[in-house]
Amino acid sequence: MVPAASMLSRPIRLLSVASEMFPFVKTGGLGDVVASLPEALSNYGVDVKTLLPGFPAVLAAMRDTPARTLRMPDILGYEGLIWSCQIGENDLFILDIPELYDRPGNPYLGPDGCDWNDNGIRFAALARAAAFIGQGVIEGYHPDIIQTHDWQAGLTAAYLHYEGENVCLAHGMSRRPKVVQTIHNLAFHGSFSTYDRSRFGLPEEALSVDGCEFYGRISFLKAGLFFSDWITTVSPTYAEEIQGSEWGMGLDGLLRTRADCLSGILNGIDTSIWNPARDPVVRFPYIAGDVIARLSNKLAFQSEFGLPQDRNAFLLGVVSRLTRQKGIDLLPEIMGRLLKFNTQIVVVGEGDRIIHRAMSALQRKFPGRFACHLGYSEELGHRMQASVDALLIPSRFEPCGLTQLCALRYGAVPVVSRVGGLADTIVDANEAAVSRGVATGFLFSPVDPLSLAAATERARALFRSDREAWMNLQRNGAMTDVSWRGKAVQYVRLFAKLSGTEIVEQIGHNIVRLPGTERSGGKLAKHMNQKRRVARKPGVSGPSLMTRV
Repeated sequence: MVPAASMLSRPIRLLSVASEMFPFVKTGGLGDVVASLPEALSNYGVDVKTLLPGFPAVLAAMRDTPARTLRMPDILGYEGLIWSCQIGENDLFILDIPELYDRPGNPYLGPDGCDWNDNGIRFAALARAAAFIGQGVIEGYHPDIIQTHDWQAGLTAAYLHYEGENVCLAHGMSRRPKVVQTIHNLAFHGSFSTYDRSRFGLPEEALSVDGCEFYGRISFLKAGLFFSDWITTVSPTYAEEIQGSEWGMGLDGLLRTRADCLSGILNGIDTSIWNPARDPVVRFPYIAGDVIARLSNKLAFQSEFGLPQDRNAFLLGVVSRLTRQKGIDLLPEIMGRLLKFNTQIVVVGEGDRIIHRAMSALQRKFPGRFACHLGYSEELGHRMQASVDALLIPSRFEPCGLTQLCALRYGAVPVVSRVGGLADTIVDANEAAVSRGVATGFLFSPVDPLSLAAATERARALFRSDREAWMNLQRNGAMTDVSWRGKAVQYVRLFAKLSGTEIVEQIGHNIVRLPGTERSGGKLAKHMNQKRRVARKPGVSGPSLMTRV
């Protein structure tokens, strides 16, 4: 049973378009959000279908699942299929073009760590397929709203704009769907040469300031921001920050002109997955808020990384992409200062090779006090949250951040920079907030080594001097609502406004899920036990519209 703030007068059909979705493909928070938001929206009457590229892991997950497919003879010069299937709780469309997506490893990078040189056409094709679906090419499916996530889906709104309403009307739709462009990280524009305009299927008029052009190139994200009906980003503070020159990444002028249709809505996390009482990779499960039971996990985590098992050590963690944006390059300059007074630090993540080498050097320099795992690990990410005393998140900018939300739920006290969603979700443990019993973490600014060191020392001092106050921080964090519940309502109201759907207030009522629709608490274990198989391209035969069982 899920409390509901409102009920829609009719269901809203939402097509979500993204390049990542946990557990199939994930490089960061985008994959988690695309996976967890649909169920939250479904509780309020929004029916979500997600369009993904046919990466090997996605097709592997579909292999034994009944599916329907639509043959697409020409998607920007490629023959492809659009599969429609249900995988677990996920209602999916999958764009299957082997020449573009049948590649192992990272969805964006080749084995050399560089972008695939055809990323432009790879994600233009995804947006082109999204526009086709939005125009009604799949019989019986006419979405009201298309939510396009980041630059990879940014051209969707442009295709719908340039082709107008007539294509939609020809497929029996009363109007074209509204497009909501969601910014998860404005730093990545999807910028490509204007010589690719015709290859991307864009008209000449797209190469203008009132189109897809951005400083002499084609920007997929700029196209989405310019042509979408509404823009959302993932926290209120980030929505303000990106309208300024420092974090607007050159698009601040456009965003200011569209400020009347720009919303900042915080992300949530899937609390059935992020649940320390049921998390299958946490060695000693515990109820959220039970700060005593976490000690066994701390000792086991210290042992796992070859650190002395010492309950009194101040154990700090970093789980992050190892990039300059995340501020990880600040650590080497102050590591000696951070490790004073029986402090230990564990880093888990992957990213820039220069930062990798710096972390390895720190491990050699501070054995028994500093340890790192250089590589992505979902399991270590969960175990760290259940084990460390505090989590460092020194991001130079952070649109929302999910790591601090997970930390709050698991009792790892966040030490974070005062930017974006970090500022929106953490209450600083200053003297007044601690005395009132409302603090949840430690905020610092500006984002520089000395400020980070000072905030960490504040945290360590409270941990050492007043353990009861420290445990209150942990309990406050565990009591914070980090779920999608309230945030999903904001999306529902926006989608209702754009689609012309009435919201009927339901005060004191609940929406009751039908039997069999609840998520399993053991979902993460199921995902982690699945092997990442490489699928062969499904056969292409028979009529254009096929059913596979």
